[in-house]
Amino acid sequence: MRHLKLEIAKLQRAQYGQSSERRARLIDQMELELEELEADHRGRDRGGSARIVKMGEDITETLEVIPRQWKVIQTVREKFTCRGCEKISQPPAPFHATPRGWAGPNLPAAILFEKFGQHQSLNRQAERYAREGVDLSLSTLADQVGACATALQPIHDLIRAHVLAAERLHGDDTTVPLLARGATRQARLWTYVRDDRPFAGGAPPAALFYFSPDREKAHPNRHLAGWQGTMQADAYGGYNDLYRADRSPVPVLGALCWSHARRKFFELADIAGNVRKNKPAHEISPVAFEAVASVDALFDIERGINGLPAEARLAARRQHARPLIEELHDWLKAQRAQMSKHNPVTKAINYMFEKEGRWEAFTRFLDDGRLCLTNNAAERALRGVALGRKAWLFAGSQRGGDRGAFMYSLIVSAKMNDIDPQAWLADVLARIPNIYVSRLPELLPWNWKSAGNTRQQAA
Repeated sequence: MRHLKLEIAKLQRAQYGQSSERRARLIDQMELELEELEADHRGRDRGGSARIVKMGEDITETLEVIPRQWKVIQTVREKFTCRGCEKISQPPAPFHATPRGWAGPNLPAAILFEKFGQHQSLNRQAERYAREGVDLSLSTLADQVGACATALQPIHDLIRAHVLAAERLHGDDTTVPLLARGATRQARLWTYVRDDRPFAGGAPPAALFYFSPDREKAHPNRHLAGWQGTMQADAYGGYNDLYRADRSPVPVLGALCWSHARRKFFELADIAGNVRKNKPAHEISPVAFEAVASVDALFDIERGINGLPAEARLAARRQHARPLIEELHDWLKAQRAQMSKHNPVTKAINYMFEKEGRWEAFTRFLDDGRLCLTNNAAERALRGVALGRKAWLFAGSQRGGDRGAFMYSLIVSAKMNDIDPQAWLADVLARIPNIYVSRLPELLPWNWKSAGNTRQQAA
């Protein structure tokens, strides 16, 4: 740069005289070059000087969304003929998840999960796809749902067999609206949950769902025909046929839910609830308040033994819970004897005593370490349905309700095993048509996870 500055100075001194115009242009050009060199030098001085030492760095993260991409994959299959043997050969067509299908496995998996896992109706999905430039009619999406249900039937059968092989089940139901003659009526979605994790059982958790147009007792009788074991449920009378002494092959043992019993008392002892309802905080029942405290003591014991083997749970209950239960039994009966039968607290107490065998069902957990104190496992399985009712409005028909129950069995079972339902469904749809029947168990959620871990370790 010093040499360039010297040359410019010489030219400036000699710019007057012959060829001054040419010298002026040359000076301008050299000054421009000098300016660029100086700018480059200043930049290097700021960023690359040996006198500058890095003190650290700040990282700024920006979250961005990339729109979904749609692909049409064309597979060219060349056809050849042999002039000698006059035979024609051609590679097989690419596989599709459903017979005579046109969609890769990820698309129907997304449709299924959005409808039954995210509660997005098919018409809303179709509208969103159209905005993304892909026109898929409602009937086309419905066809995919039906075809996938048929393809996934073997997996559902295995989950059903796994659930009904349990010696202990949680059972519950919830309302779902069913379209009928231009209006809606209350139908039911039932669930039966196998979850042996509270007593360190080795069997994977899973859930089985059924749909019915009403809540008649014939439905649980049909769902559990031939099943033997202990069912944890609420005190709904529709299960009573299962407990009958003359049931074939044997009666089901009932274990009732202490959360339901506590709820009866808690509603009468909820100070905060009274305040929210603009009622005086002191207008609560002391008896109900004490009953809640006694039940909470049982819950404290259960939290300490959750996940332990059945034998350890049973020993702890006999030592700590049984004395509390015996004391609670006598105290509740003594309180009831002093109250009017119309007293709301009396009704809460009667919930635990009024029917024959009711108290035995509430205390069955004291003699079986596998049992839970509550039926919360079934209520958790139904939680997604309860949250989604406002989104999908109603089941369009008995067939639609059955299909919904079918898909809930798959999706909820996947979630219970910490599996991404959409990724699992896509992989199952891709593999199930070409897998041997003897290897179908590999596709169950709990086994699919193990296979994935094995693949990662091998890689």
